[in-house]
Amino acid sequence: MKLTKENVFLIVCIMGFLAILSSTMSKSPVLPYFADYLKTPQSWHEGLVFSASTIPGILISLPAGSLSDIVGRRKVLVVSGFLFASAPFFYLFVNIWWELALVRFYHGFATGMFVPVAQAMIAEAYPARRGERISLFSSVTTIGRSLAPLLGAYILIVTNPGLEVGQYTNFQGLYVAVGAAGTAAFITALPFLRGNKPAAKLGASGKIAFDRVAQGWISLARTRGVLVVSLVEAGQYYVYGSVESYLVKYMKDFTAIGGFPQGVVLFSLVIIVMLSKPFIGRFSDRAGRRTPIVLGCVVSSIPLVLMPLSTQFPILLVLAMIYGLGFSMVTSSTPAMVSEFVPIEKVGGAMGFISTLMDVGQTFGPIVCGFILGASLGYISLFASLSLVLMVTVFMFALVKIGKPSSMVTAHGDYQKLR
Repeated sequence: MKLTKENVFLIVCIMGFLAILSSTMSKSPVLPYFADYLKTPQSWHEGLVFSASTIPGILISLPAGSLSDIVGRRKVLVVSGFLFASAPFFYLFVNIWWELALVRFYHGFATGMFVPVAQAMIAEAYPARRGERISLFSSVTTIGRSLAPLLGAYILIVTNPGLEVGQYTNFQGLYVAVGAAGTAAFITALPFLRGNKPAAKLGASGKIAFDRVAQGWISLARTRGVLVVSLVEAGQYYVYGSVESYLVKYMKDFTAIGGFPQGVVLFSLVIIVMLSKPFIGRFSDRAGRRTPIVLGCVVSSIPLVLMPLSTQFPILLVLAMIYGLGFSMVTSSTPAMVSEFVPIEKVGGAMGFISTLMDVGQTFGPIVCGFILGASLGYISLFASLSLVLMVTVFMFALVKIGKPSSMVTAHGDYQKLR
């Protein structure tokens, strides 16, 4: 198969679906049950075991993106595919809770490496359609993320016949399935090995000029557009991670809404994001990024204030969908906009930069909200603080002069060099 840009996009999307299906199924819904089975101390239950896979995303996204600028996107994607394929099988040998944390840590490098580099490859191939194509890729991975808990729950039930929920003792069957999906993602990436050449010269010793990489990171941090838009992204995922964690908890504590309707509320949010992203991304390609970002921040901030004031399923369902639409408007535009503030040969680093701040936001959001609840400030204060975060970021975005994107390519043609 000739690796045209359309074929490359198809491969990246299929790989993304399988990889995110695999990584999500490794934790949802199995991880709490596996941690309990291993008698994980409660103090480490969520703090270490559950967060172990998010830390690598913060550590590896920027280096992986910058590395892809130098050696080429394809090689880095193949390495991430190997991580997706190998990590699940280590779960089969876990006997102690801290071993589970170590495996989760290793597994986290796969996603942290894959997503920014895949986005950079798409932005490089479709400079005039970045918003649409990156958003379509994101929607495909969201399908995998949404199916994973259902498939994982089914496999747990089938491989633990007669046992009640929470009493599972057999986790091998599930992680074999996780490994199969991860291996399929790796196999999907193998065509990238053919004809792949380094994107830049290496030193005589074969070592990459790390000083050049470090200079690139400093340059990114000093590029006001990259920094401001990445902070907007971090704010969005700070809020999204908190909503994902505490909206269901609020419904459980203060409403009569049952478990299945709670899932419907959260799933409706995901569906809205998945369906709307490609269309909003296309709109941002044609009308500009600023309008959907500003409007999306405002739209997503309003339902957050209203959520803790309602106890009715239909109202919370509508509010969740409105929030999801606003979130989609912002996040379908931010990665594309960041990529337009740097030369095409530095897009990988830019995608790694925004991914790093995104992971920081998504990691710390639930933690800070936990402190808010722990201080007995209640859900009204919690959700109001989330709305405030969005309003602060949108005012920063609207008021700070970030200049015009320098690498925007119009409809004269797409970038042809696929590294």
